[in-house]
Amino acid sequence: MLLASLWEIISNATYLALAAVALWGLYCIAVVWTRVNQKRFKTEEEQDVFIDDIEQMLDAGDFEGTAEYCEGDPRAIPQIVEMAIHHRDLGYKKSRQFVMDRFQRDVMNDIEYRLSWVSTVIKSAPMIGLFGTVFGMMGAFETLASSTDVNPSSLADDINVALRTTACGLAIAIPLMILVANVNIRIAKMEDLVGAGLARFMVAYRGALATFSSSAPSAGPAAEAMAVQSRPE
Repeated sequence: MLLASLWEIISNATYLALAAVALWGLYCIAVVWTRVNQKRFKTEEEQDVFIDDIEQMLDAGDFEGTAEYCEGDPRAIPQIVEMAIHHRDLGYKKSRQFVMDRFQRDVMNDIEYRLSWVSTVIKSAPMIGLFGTVFGMMGAFETLASSTDVNPSSLADDINVALRTTACGLAIAIPLMILVANVNIRIAKMEDLVGAGLARFMVAYRGALATFSSSAPSAGPAAEAMAVQSRPE
């Protein structure tokens, strides 16, 4: 009786583990999907209109107006533009490096972190199912060994656990693999779109800094802090 209860507890725990990894994988996919949609323009034409407005303001030397235009926009390019404008006292090269590092750290690293969890779920779900399979077969052999008159229904229950857990593990992993492939395509499209927009912005940004450098502070607290950090001990 005690052994039968133990088999039941372990089989239920296997199903709970499969449900937990499935929910976590779906949650991570939903977070990545939402974040990618939040950080990109819906169409290239919409992004081109935004960059056109930015170029016009930069050509006029309106740095503050450019920052206000981007303020509160959660998409990647407006955030990068705003950070670049606020750190223009660092100069073109350092401000460009700063905003690209922030984009990689705040956006791409978070996406990669979530996708790594989904990959872990894809790998672990079939393994949990395989554990259920091994456990179910152990239960079936235990049933055969413990009685000379085997009840087919008892044997069928153990085999059912063995087959069902494997099927559940595969049913979790296969759809997640398809979803990850779809998300990776969307991420690649986002990177291409952001890259094209940044290339245009950086050309206008560099020209504006060169033209209106006399109206912008040549050095400020941020530049001084960076200089102190790069100074050898």
